[in-house]
Amino acid sequence: MTLKVAISIGDPAGIGPEVALKAALDPRIRAVALPVLVGDAGFIASHANLCGLNPPLRRFASADAIDWRAEGLAVLDPGDLGGALEIGKVAASHGRAAYRAVSRATDAALAGAVDAVVAAPITETAIRDAGIAFDGNPGFLARRVGVAEEDVFLMLCFDDMKIVHVTLHVGVARAVGLITGERVGKAVAETDRTLRRLGVASPRIAVAGLNPHAGEDGMFGDEEIRIIAPALAAARAAGIRADGPFGADTMFHRPGYDAFVVMIHDQGHVAAKLVAPNRIAGLAIGTEILFSSVAHGSALNIAGRNMADPAGMIDAVLRLAGAAGKRRTA
Repeated sequence: MTLKVAISIGDPAGIGPEVALKAALDPRIRAVALPVLVGDAGFIASHANLCGLNPPLRRFASADAIDWRAEGLAVLDPGDLGGALEIGKVAASHGRAAYRAVSRATDAALAGAVDAVVAAPITETAIRDAGIAFDGNPGFLARRVGVAEEDVFLMLCFDDMKIVHVTLHVGVARAVGLITGERVGKAVAETDRTLRRLGVASPRIAVAGLNPHAGEDGMFGDEEIRIIAPALAAARAAGIRADGPFGADTMFHRPGYDAFVVMIHDQGHVAAKLVAPNRIAGLAIGTEILFSSVAHGSALNIAGRNMADPAGMIDAVLRLAGAAGKRRTA
């Protein structure tokens, strides 16, 4: 069974439509998935022309009307995803279009019309200017599917590396307050569950501390002693192979682990973007929906110039195809 994947085009003024087009047309994707772009067909055509990509577009107004056998590239465009387009500019209309597109893609997955969702990059300022609350894809997905926001986490994936964040797009002071034993335990448990869905039979997970050197036995902070270590002990008692807390500056060099759990945004993102700035896929974990995104931004400065690298988008689709295949054979 071939994966049906909805690719929302992200901010139409950025590189989202370009990387979405390039991924949907890539032979590696066509071999394992049936892609449908979700967004305004006019926006997509504009970017295709600017980038010298001219696939025939097949517009469908609803997900259940998509003809997956039709030639060309399917576009899900209900007619309310457009507006004025100024490529390279931040605008509320662009933010509204991006939010609606990823919402329609997620709704298609909830309805069973597609098997997975991949989201192209958005511009958070544009979404804010549109008056829409948005704190990242995990929070968005949690609200859209009706689960608690604290039960959905971000897993950054590149090469053989997987990094899960206990907290994400919040200020550091607030993040510290959100780090509780319950939340750490949920992040570790969901990491274990996701790794098993991805085909890892007996996952090993390394977990970072919050403070420098993981607190150095309380010298630099005691969250490791009071919160993180007890949460890991409880996880191990439940049969999860989780070690730590380790210093976040050295943890990623430890061999033999299938995933790393960090406490705050920069502990994971700095390491990932230093090593693989353009080929990171972000997997939102904690729901039954397969939902991924790229970890880079909308790059408004190069939009429409055929300069965007679709590697992260391609990797996101391929990972979801692999996860879906393992889930069907499990």
